[in-house]
Amino acid sequence: MNRTRFLVVVFNMFFILVSAQQEVSSRLVGRVETQLGYTSNDAVPLWMRANQFGSVPSAGLSNSWIGSFYKTYRKPYDPNDFSSVDWGLDIQTRINLAEKTSAQLIEGALKGKWWIFEGRAGRAKDIIGLNGDTTLSSGNFAVSGNALGIPKLEIRIPDYYRLPFWDGVISLKGNFVYGWVGRRVVDRSAFRIPSEDYRINSFYHQKSLYGRIGKHDWKLNLYGGINHQAYWGNEKDVYGDKFKLSEIESFLYVFLGRKYYEPGIGSSKLGNQLGSIDMGLSYDFNNIRLFGYRQFFYDVGAISRLANIVDGLTGLTIENLNNMERASNGWIWRKFIFEFFYSKDQAGYPWSKPTKSGDEDYYNNSYYREGWSYKDVGVGSPLIIAASDAKEGQVSNPYRFFISNRVSALHIGVDLQIFETDLLLKATYARHFGNFTTSPWGSSLGRKFREPYGLFVPVSQFSTYLKAHRNLTRGFSMGLVLSADYGNMLNNSVGSYVAIAKQW
Repeated sequence: MNRTRFLVVVFNMFFILVSAQQEVSSRLVGRVETQLGYTSNDAVPLWMRANQFGSVPSAGLSNSWIGSFYKTYRKPYDPNDFSSVDWGLDIQTRINLAEKTSAQLIEGALKGKWWIFEGRAGRAKDIIGLNGDTTLSSGNFAVSGNALGIPKLEIRIPDYYRLPFWDGVISLKGNFVYGWVGRRVVDRSAFRIPSEDYRINSFYHQKSLYGRIGKHDWKLNLYGGINHQAYWGNEKDVYGDKFKLSEIESFLYVFLGRKYYEPGIGSSKLGNQLGSIDMGLSYDFNNIRLFGYRQFFYDVGAISRLANIVDGLTGLTIENLNNMERASNGWIWRKFIFEFFYSKDQAGYPWSKPTKSGDEDYYNNSYYREGWSYKDVGVGSPLIIAASDAKEGQVSNPYRFFISNRVSALHIGVDLQIFETDLLLKATYARHFGNFTTSPWGSSLGRKFREPYGLFVPVSQFSTYLKAHRNLTRGFSMGLVLSADYGNMLNNSVGSYVAIAKQW
C-alpha cells in the first residue's frame, strides 16, 4: 500500500471513530473540511502557503480534503492542581486532489500533562518566538509554523507559571526538544571520508525560556526570553575517526552552543544553530491592550558583539478588550498588528563591527546545503525566500538554499467581524536584496571579503491575503480565501478557494 492510500485509510478511520464516539465524550472533537480552489501561473501565493504548518493547496485547480481529530484535556490549565493528570491526541491529515494527488500528515502528536508540565511525542504545529499574534504576524525568525512540524519528543511548560514568591510577580515558561530531521544533504567539501550521496541522518534540538514580570492586576507587563535551535548528528559519517566526540558528547556541545575543534576538521559549532532573543511589553488601557515586541536574530555569532543589532522583527499589536461578541452596529474589530522586518545588515558590511564568523547569512549554512529548511520549506520567517520559490532571472548562488535573506519589509494584519462573518486580512510590502554573496561587497569571514558570486538586483514584492469565515448551524461553517502576489521576487499569481467544514 503506497503512502497516499495509507493516509486515506487513516483519514477515514479517524472520522468513523469520531462519529462513533461523539456521544461518549465531549472531549473528542472531529472536523472535516473540503476546499475547492484555483491559483494562477502555476504558483500558490505567499500567504496561502506561508505559516500554514505545511497544509498547502496544490497549484492550479485542486480539491482538498482536510480531516482532524482531537482528544482535548478534561480540565483547563490550573497551576494549583497538582493532581491533574491527563492525556490528549492531535491528528490532522490533508489530501490534495489535483494533477498530481498528494497526501500529508499535517499533525500527529500524542500528549500528556501533569500540573504545569506537558509532554508531546510526534509531529505538532509549533511556533517559537515572542510576537503579538501568531495568526496575523508575518512569522517568527526561529520557527514560524511555515513548514511541517519536525517529529520530536518534547517536555514543556506551555503557559506562564507564576513563581510562588514575591507575590507571583515573575512567571516563566519554556521547552526542551529532541527531534529527528531525517537525511540532510551535507556540503561535499566537508567530507573527510568517501560517501555515496553526501546525506546523513540528522537530529533536531530546541530549547527556550521566557519570562514575564507583572501581576494579575498590573496594567504593565514586561516580557523577555531566548530560544535556541539546532540541526546536527552523525558527524562521524562526515569526518570519520577524525571526529572524537561520542553521540552524547556531541549533544552536550550542541546544547551548550560550544565550538568543537579538531586538527583536520577546524573550529566551529556543530551543525546549524540559530535562534532569537526576544523582548516585549504590554499595557492595558480601559478597553485596549497595546503589546510591543522585538526579536533580535542570531545565527553564527554576531549578536554576542551586538554587531547585527539593527536586524530584527519589531511589532505592535492593538487588541480590543471589549468582550462583546457582536457590536450593535453589526461589526467589531478585534486586533491590529503592525510589523517591521529587517535582516539586511547581518554584520556583513565593510564598516560593520568585525566578527570572526563574518556576515550572518541568515538560514543559509556552509555545512547543511539546505540550510534552515525542512522538506524543502523554510522553517523560519517566510519573508526570507528560498531559491526554489523565486522568480526566474535573478542571480542565485547555487551553494545558498535561500536566495534572498537581506530583506526590509512592512507588514499589517487585521482581525475583525462584520455581520457575524470573521475577516482576517494580511498585507506585506517587502524589498529584497539577495544575500552578501550576491552583494557588491561579497561574503565575509572576519575582515576578509570574498569576490561576489554575482550581483542581485534589488526588487520589491507585495503580497496580500483575505480570509472570510462564517459559522452556520449544526456544526457547519464555510469560508472564502483570496490571495495575491505582485512584484519581482515571487511569481505573480492570484489564488482563491472556497471551503465547507463540519465539526462534531
